[in-house]
Parts: sequence; C-alpha cells; structure tokens
Amino acid sequence: MRLDGGAMFGVVPKVLWKNVADVDDQNRILLATRTLIAIDRAAERIILVDTGCGPKWTPERAERFAVTYDAEAIPAALAANGLCAEQVTDVVITHLHFDHNGGLTEWFDEPDGPTRPRYPQARHWIHRKHWEHAHQPHFKDRASFLPEDFAVLQDAGVLNFVDGEQPDAPFDGMEWLVSHGHTPYQLHPILGGADGKLLFVGDLAPTAAHLRLGWVMAYDVAPMRTIEEKREIYERCIEGDWLLAFPHDPKLGGVSIGGKIERPIVTRALPLS
Repeated sequence: MRLDGGAMFGVVPKVLWKNVADVDDQNRILLATRTLIAIDRAAERIILVDTGCGPKWTPERAERFAVTYDAEAIPAALAANGLCAEQVTDVVITHLHFDHNGGLTEWFDEPDGPTRPRYPQARHWIHRKHWEHAHQPHFKDRASFLPEDFAVLQDAGVLNFVDGEQPDAPFDGMEWLVSHGHTPYQLHPILGGADGKLLFVGDLAPTAAHLRLGWVMAYDVAPMRTIEEKREIYERCIEGDWLLAFPHDPKLGGVSIGGKIERPIVTRALPLS
C-alpha cells in the first residue's frame, strides 16, 4: 500500500525522507503490510501477529491507498511450513488500525456486506484498553479504525483481553510490551527465550527509516512519547541483541541494531520470506 510521505515522517522534511522511501507522484510512499508468523511445533501453537489490510477493498477504496492485496500471502507462507490457516491457534492484534488488522475479518457473502472472522478457531489477543479506544477513538485517529474490521469479533467469542501496563505472559516463549505513543495500548509481542528474542515493533518504528529517534509519524497521537518509548526499546534491543521485526518496511523484515540509541545502525538484517 501507499500512505502520504509527509504523514509517515512527520516534521522530517521531504528533502531527507525522499532518499529512504519509494515515493510516487502523489507524495505517497510504498509500504508493506506484514504479518509475522511464529510457530511452536512442540506446543502445537501457530501465531499470527497482525493480519495486514485484509481482503475487504472495493477497487475505488483500494485506489486511494494503492492497496494491492494478495489473498494467498498468508496461506502460502503457512503452506511453506506444512501448515494451513485452519491450524492457526492465536492472532496477536497490536492495534486495530486498518493497515495492520483489516485482515481479521472478511466479507461473508458480497462486497460491503456482513463480515465474519477469518480465523474463527483462533484466540485473538488484544489489550482491553485499546479495544475500548477503538470504539471511542480520538478525533485525530478515528479515520484509522474501521468497525467492519473488528466489530464481529466479540460476538464470535474469539477475543482474549490483555490488561495492565506489564501484562502477564500468555504462554511460554512470549512476553508482552505495551506502548502508547502511536496509539493507546499498542500491544507488542516479544518472542523467544534465552537463545534470542524478537520484538514486533509495530508502529513505534514502522520501517528501518524510522529507527532514528526523531523520525516519528504525524499519525502518532503522542509523538514525544513515541520518542521516549523508542529510546527504552532500543536500550533493551542493543543490550540483548534482539531482533526488531517491522510491519511496514517493503525491503526488510527486521533488523538487529547497534551504535548509539539516538541514531542506531543496522548490524544484521532479517531476510524477507
């Protein structure tokens, strides 16, 4: 998809960000809408982190954001690991903006008609306070929440609410981190253990170009808080050599970082699959 470059980089001038982004004649930059798949075969657990823009796009609406939806992307990635969508046990919802989790639901029958969950057999993890915010969003961010993406989930009985600022781990091999700068109660999974960890960084740093502390989005409800949250995360990632997985970078799935917290450098790249 493509979103406005000025909105994606906030106060950073175009003369700088145009060098690190694919920008079109409408000032929109190219973005991925990536899903992270985590597999624990011993526990028979298959986790999806975010579900992308999803399939509910008429041609007219898709044109606005240059959405190109690949219905086979997640099934193909699962199939490459000998799995199928019906085996997904858990879906982590970082936040309910349409570009991250429009794929939670699909049209039941016809375009713009009733919707149904795409993973009705899976537990859907979301912070309770973010769920509440999505139903009463701020004027600044209300356009990012589309009720058809999530309204049916509660009645379907698939929601598992996470509570508090330091929520308990749902199971072995996963921890939670909560942030507020981009949107209230964004929920980030930390996957792995003593041999290495991966943090799905979500929209705190949506692409590698956003790694610099001051490169934050105009979409953020509290940009100064985003900067401080990035600082805290980078300190942990550099010290522990964690991988950061991006939701939107079209070229990099994720990275490990080093250097200075104020301006981290990429020390290792996570290849796309």
